[in-house]
Amino acid sequence: MAAQAPTGELGQLSVEDAGSKPTPDAAGNGNLNHDSDDSEDDAEGAGAPAAGDAAKKKKKRKPRKKKKNPTQQSDPPRVLITQLFPDKKYPTGEEVEYVNENRYRTTSEEKRHLDNLNSDFLTDYRHAAEAHRQTRQWAQKNVKPGQTLTEIANGIEDSVRALVGHQGLEEGDALIAGMGFPTGLSINHCAAHYTPNTGNKMVLQQDDVMKIDIGVHVNGKIVDSAFTMAFNPRYDPLLEAVKAATNAGIKEAGIDARVGEIGGIIQEVMESYEVEINGTTYPVKPIRNLNGHNILPYSIHGTKSVPIVKSNDTTKMEEGDVFAIETFGSTGNGYVHEEGEVSHYAKRTDAPKVDLRLSSAKSLLSVINKTFGTLPWCRRYLDRVGQDKYLLGLNNLVANGIVESYPPLVDKKGSYTAQFEHTILIRPTVKEVISRGDDY
Repeated sequence: MAAQAPTGELGQLSVEDAGSKPTPDAAGNGNLNHDSDDSEDDAEGAGAPAAGDAAKKKKKRKPRKKKKNPTQQSDPPRVLITQLFPDKKYPTGEEVEYVNENRYRTTSEEKRHLDNLNSDFLTDYRHAAEAHRQTRQWAQKNVKPGQTLTEIANGIEDSVRALVGHQGLEEGDALIAGMGFPTGLSINHCAAHYTPNTGNKMVLQQDDVMKIDIGVHVNGKIVDSAFTMAFNPRYDPLLEAVKAATNAGIKEAGIDARVGEIGGIIQEVMESYEVEINGTTYPVKPIRNLNGHNILPYSIHGTKSVPIVKSNDTTKMEEGDVFAIETFGSTGNGYVHEEGEVSHYAKRTDAPKVDLRLSSAKSLLSVINKTFGTLPWCRRYLDRVGQDKYLLGLNNLVANGIVESYPPLVDKKGSYTAQFEHTILIRPTVKEVISRGDDY
């Protein structure tokens, strides 16, 4: 999910069997009927058969076959990740060794010990990352022109919730695992923060360029990764430029790396590309007021940013940080502004305590706290948990600074934008691109 650069910082930039039921046996399987009255009558009979003849032989019960865990994912994805990996040994992301003065970390016993202390942290992140990979790879095969954005968003989100086993309909369930933020489906000149609200009828077209930004979390550990889909090969150079720029940023990231210098590398790579559309050649420009960002538990935008153009920001990446390295390229101005109907919201982590006078705002805030906490959400999610007539209360929460709204971010009309993004863990021993897959 994109982080927008503060306006004041732009001047520094150079151009961003479950229940245990008793097993039926000889005493309770219905096959033996020991009736006391009958036994007395039988004892009086002179020619009564031997007692052993009266007993019925026990029937041998075939042992129930244990259900085997499925070994492959369904289509659409509905098999729990924990069933596919019952030992909880989820796939590791791409591990990259540190270089230069940090090279020692790879073999350092002390750093390995620190890594081992983070086993739960890594398990949750790898769980979320595998759910992300399986969901997005399904989307890449199944999203087609002619589908509505609502169909696409629901397909992705239904898959994520099924894979992590939390539908998010009961109080607190979405806080255990599920969507890390609303699925972004931003088309053409819209670069970020667009997802359909209820009733949206927009249809994906053959010539559209769509950014698909998906967030998955397990216990608040958010994997933020995005890719771009285009169905006309003329846009391939645009997508290649942004993918290459993102990978360049990932390569430069690591302990002690300065974010301003990473931005310069990203800018250099992206600006080396151009794309021809309808006979006109366009340079690919980094969108300079969109940034990567660090990720904190239950908070998609932390306190650090990673620009995608060169800047004087000397902030260093540190051991233990989690970053979303994302880049955006455009054939337009390379600068976005807010425009359009808002769909994305989140409760601020520093939300002030306000004496709310509007009853609808109070009740909605209670729902937000119990359902989403500080995780981002959209209006469809409120509809999904049974909320209605909430817009007045929602606007009041925004006005009081309790909830942040995230309008769509757009470049000039007629331009095309692309996005690629990965989440990286700055571990004590290695850098792990946790969301890396065979697709990108």
